Amino acid sequence: MEFNVKKLASDAGVFFSRAMQFTEEKLGQAEKTELDAHFENLLARADCTKNWTEKILRQTEVLLQPNPSARVEEFLYEKLDRKVPSRVTNGELLAQYMTEAANDFGPGTPYGKTLIKVGETQRRLGAAEREFIHSASINFLTPLRNFLEGDWRTISKERRILQNRRLDLDACKARLKKAKAAEAKAACEGDLWSDEVEKAEHELRLTQTEFDRQAEVTRLLLEGISSTHVNHLRCLHEFVESQTNYYAQCYQFMLDLQKQLGGSKGELFSGTFVGNADSTSPAAAPSPPAVAAATLPAVPTIPVVPTIGGVPNTVAEGVLNPNEVKPPTSGTRKARVLYDYEAADSTELALLADEMITVYSLPGMDPDWLIGERGNQKGKVPVTYLELLS
Repeated sequence: MEFNVKKLASDAGVFFSRAMQFTEEKLGQAEKTELDAHFENLLARADCTKNWTEKILRQTEVLLQPNPSARVEEFLYEKLDRKVPSRVTNGELLAQYMTEAANDFGPGTPYGKTLIKVGETQRRLGAAEREFIHSASINFLTPLRNFLEGDWRTISKERRILQNRRLDLDACKARLKKAKAAEAKAACEGDLWSDEVEKAEHELRLTQTEFDRQAEVTRLLLEGISSTHVNHLRCLHEFVESQTNYYAQCYQFMLDLQKQLGGSKGELFSGTFVGNADSTSPAAAPSPPAVAAATLPAVPTIPVVPTIGGVPNTVAEGVLNPNEVKPPTSGTRKARVLYDYEAADSTELALLADEMITVYSLPGMDPDWLIGERGNQKGKVPVTYLELLS
């Protein structure tokens, strides 16, 4: 018990000495041991790394889970060391609602069929989002958390110890300075102050050794920040790769959906094009050879002329090159291109996003395609890449 009391008194004395030294330094009444410039740069770099890592971690969590309540729940599960329960993504929930609505409206109706198609795509998008969140959490968020909760805590602990060692060192320097000043004034009591000076010098040597040892330990930890940057760089590359794969999947899913809906979308306005062409344009009426070919019985020995882009033989026969097709006198419309499109062959027209072209339909054409004109250029264009204007 006596030892504990002495230790408590000794610790209280050390704490008081440090507090006095710290206060005098803040008031400018005591000298402070300055660290070398390289060490100060290491400290600044470490603080910068910690601050930005925290910000990047928090904002990435917001990106992956915008719902603050869900983030709090995940945080609590993590602190309790329990597995976070699986949560349905917004896309999967939307897919569920669309499927249920389609069943109520009738899966055989046009609206019901479209709801089912869109719902299936939303389900695939939700699954891709879940996979991306899982991958980003493991490959990116976890290393950042490990740094803040592991390496940074160790660095902070050693920095606090170094700060205490520095305060002890400067306090010993101050005591030695006072002892030497007192020794110079009291020459008659030289032996007494000589003992005090020797004691202060001995304490200074001990505190200097402890400070140098702690400074070296802290320096090594701070220099390890470079390895942390390398590790975080690798994790960042993995995060970008996961995000790239996720958005590529989403883009492909939406392209597939766009193609599935292209036919029904073409049916909505193809009637307008073809109807206008039939009623106002001589080119809309089938030519006599075409009518004759359509009414003749099929002869197995005669080869079938292949179609072009869904245009039946009655239209394609003899007019294989879209450049030879003459636009109707009416029934043409302006259209804005939504996406870039590369022509698959010479019968198609390459498109650039946001450009304006003239489009029209021909009798019997596949509703997913139109004839597009841009200056002297002409060719087939996909309907799903266009926004029709009045």
